[in-house]
Amino acid sequence: QVQLVESGGGLVQPGGSLRLSCAASGRTFSSYTMGWFRQAPGKEREFVAASGGTGREYGYSVKGRFTISRDNAKNTVYLQMNSLKPEDTGVYYCASARGPFTATTRGSYDYWGQGTQVTVSS
Repeated sequence: QVQLVESGGGLVQPGGSLRLSCAASGRTFSSYTMGWFRQAPGKEREFVAASGGTGREYGYSVKGRFTISRDNAKNTVYLQMNSLKPEDTGVYYCASARGPFTATTRGSYDYWGQGTQVTVSS
């Protein structure tokens, strides 16, 4: 059984930083793309970042501000978020893809975490 557990969310002021973590278990971590998605109230879940066998990908709105990284020895993926904006507010979900190719669409992921809330507000 694959389990993904996110941590690191919270309240931060605009311009601040947060680092999210996602600990994975239940499958060979290094063989699968890992991604981050987010969902704001009343909006669809959107792609944020992914790290896989074909490299890293970022959503347009976070490119240059967010960095995804992974530690395969610890079965953990991270999302470093800098220069946060109020529009970055939402629930952030960690996800494990169906294979090794770096993917940006929701349908490419078969396991999801419960999510962690990120609120950017003064």
